[in-house]
Amino acid sequence: MKYKFLVSIFLLILVVLDTNAQNTIVGNFLSIKGQTIRLMGYQGTDVLAIDSAVVNAVGNFELHYSDANLGMGYILTNENKPYMMVLEKNKVQLTGQTPADASTIVINNGEQNKLFVQYSVEHSKREQALSAWVYLKNLYGSDTFFKNQAISKLAITNEIDRLNKVDNDFLKILPPNSFMNWYLPIRKLIGDVEVVANTRPQEIPLTIKAFRNINYAHPQLYTSGLFSELLESQFWLIQNSGLEQNFLVKEMNTSVDFILASVSKNENLYNEFTNYLFKNFEKYNLFDASAHLALKALNQKEVILNNSLAFKLESYRKMKVGNTAPEIEFKQDVYVNRQMVNNIRRLSDIKAKYKLVVFGGSWCPQCKEETMLLNIRYDKWKAKEVEVVMVSLDTDKKALEEFASDFPYTLVCDYRKWETQAAKDYYVSSSPTIFLLDSNNKIILRPPTVASLDSWLDSNGGK
Repeated sequence: MKYKFLVSIFLLILVVLDTNAQNTIVGNFLSIKGQTIRLMGYQGTDVLAIDSAVVNAVGNFELHYSDANLGMGYILTNENKPYMMVLEKNKVQLTGQTPADASTIVINNGEQNKLFVQYSVEHSKREQALSAWVYLKNLYGSDTFFKNQAISKLAITNEIDRLNKVDNDFLKILPPNSFMNWYLPIRKLIGDVEVVANTRPQEIPLTIKAFRNINYAHPQLYTSGLFSELLESQFWLIQNSGLEQNFLVKEMNTSVDFILASVSKNENLYNEFTNYLFKNFEKYNLFDASAHLALKALNQKEVILNNSLAFKLESYRKMKVGNTAPEIEFKQDVYVNRQMVNNIRRLSDIKAKYKLVVFGGSWCPQCKEETMLLNIRYDKWKAKEVEVVMVSLDTDKKALEEFASDFPYTLVCDYRKWETQAAKDYYVSSSPTIFLLDSNNKIILRPPTVASLDSWLDSNGGK
């Protein structure tokens, strides 16, 4: 037993030592001697400082990073222009004038970095050539002046195929299980998104499928610097795929399912991806995708969601369309048409066909923009039996009164900001947040903006 215990301790020490193993970047930058250079890396969506060094009097420097940082990173000098590089195992050796001018740098040691630079340079040239050939292909295919030029059209097609083959052949010969073998195809996929959407729309389905085939639990995705781009580029492509709204929502939801399934065994990654996607969907008013993501994450049993994320997601489970919204008690200041009143003490006291509940505050720039539009439309909406209730998240009475000086509708405030009970009951985590209720406080709509609500009321307000 004692022997087994000692072996276990020894193995544990080896694991710890391996995790903290030091890898180095050494080199010589003659033109920046005396300057401090910094090594930066990635951690999910964050950038972190890993190490720094002063370039000595003869231009030499040495930077260190652990195995936990393996992935992509960059060197920064006083010019603040990054030199991208692979943080690979063991030793990388560079020589040149300055990292701010990549053309001066020679990689003397570091196979992953050599492959990265070679592909980056050659791929960039191929992409420029491809853009020109694709332009010509479209021109020869659409302009009647060239319609009979079969030989030229064939030559153009052949050159496009050749360039694509050269690029793909390079990716195929990358060392198996190497970081570049994983990284470069994904980097290429992300880089192709805009070109595919704008010039090769027939490739959109295959490109979306490629995104869904990615292993989002790959151990070096978190340190690759691709975390944000990988998510944003694929959903941007779906949005720009030309699909009708119903099919677009379905495609977005399918991609969400693939991503979450890929990280379902890793609690930290599941929380990171869910949180990032939710923020991104909310930012771009993709509320159907937010709702699907929220319900998917809340209903799964494999991982535990962190408390702040679960609170945000609950908004879509507890406050979904069709549910009855919680009662709102008006406990402190209540204004109607800019006059303080005391005869309305709760949301149910307001009698109207529709009740529009808006959460916002004077400190929120978007709230100011939305309430300006709301004020303009208020008389029109009132004719459709819509009554507005603004739940202010302000903490200062003077700021509130200045903000609400031209509000013709009901305004309530208890000066507790996010601690306002109504904000908690409605799971409000951002502003402005808007709910359209019926006369019985049932949720009819969660409009992202005043303009979208106005369109809905024009179509449905008279029904």
